[in-house]
Amino acid sequence: MGANSRYKDSLFTFLFGKPEILRELYSALEGVSIPVEVPVTINTLQEVLFVERINDISFEIGGKLVVLIEHQSTINPNMALRLLMYIARVYEKIVGDKNIYTTKSIAIPRPEFFVLYNGQAPYPDEKVLKLSDAFESTASIGLPDKGNSALELTVKVININEGRNEAIVRKCRILSEYSAFIGKAREFEKEVADKNEAMKKTVRYCREHDILKEFLEQNGTEVMNMLMTEWKMEDALEVRFEEGMEKGKEEIARNALSEGFSMEIVQKITGLDMETIKSLS
Repeated sequence: MGANSRYKDSLFTFLFGKPEILRELYSALEGVSIPVEVPVTINTLQEVLFVERINDISFEIGGKLVVLIEHQSTINPNMALRLLMYIARVYEKIVGDKNIYTTKSIAIPRPEFFVLYNGQAPYPDEKVLKLSDAFESTASIGLPDKGNSALELTVKVININEGRNEAIVRKCRILSEYSAFIGKAREFEKEVADKNEAMKKTVRYCREHDILKEFLEQNGTEVMNMLMTEWKMEDALEVRFEEGMEKGKEEIARNALSEGFSMEIVQKITGLDMETIKSLS
């Protein structure tokens, strides 16, 4: 991938977008061991015309399990709803041209959902988000609330910041080194005023201390571009909220697109649907 790819991937998706790494990551998250003969197949959603990722990572394990993993540096209580929308589209890909109106049952892989959190705001080691927590109460319209919902989706949110969930992190070398890399980047960001210099210092330190060393040697420029892009967006949002300058999501999206941010990043930051973002580009 070249440096002029409009940052289609975040560092997380770039680093973890390989079947062998996802095999190790899932095994660490669930405390299991996937047999070597069982295939892991990536089926992450993409916008065909714009070659943009829609979700972070989705993959199948042996055709029996489909796993969606999202990476978040900000706390988002709507992840269960977002993942519901993603899994519906993933199932459309899996089912393909099979006739869903047939009298025979169509088997589909069982879903599992994870969010890996590495933001700076305080967050527990692990938290479960449920789609049903967002459902409206029917009591206000004179109908009883039912205890069991007809639709549910459960997301396991895991804090992967350095020093958190060590039992999980040490079972996946790339996850451990990724957490250490982000931790060192934040440390140098506080020490060095210039973000670009802070990133150079981070990459140099991690290469010298065998943290993602091979990955950084092969992709140093792309890593710099990705992190600088993400940090610029985070800074823009922080300024906007601190100064109370609520410009409106569409204006923020338009400005971000004009500066070269990908549609995928703009969607995550603003929450706008992809069709709206396309109309602003």
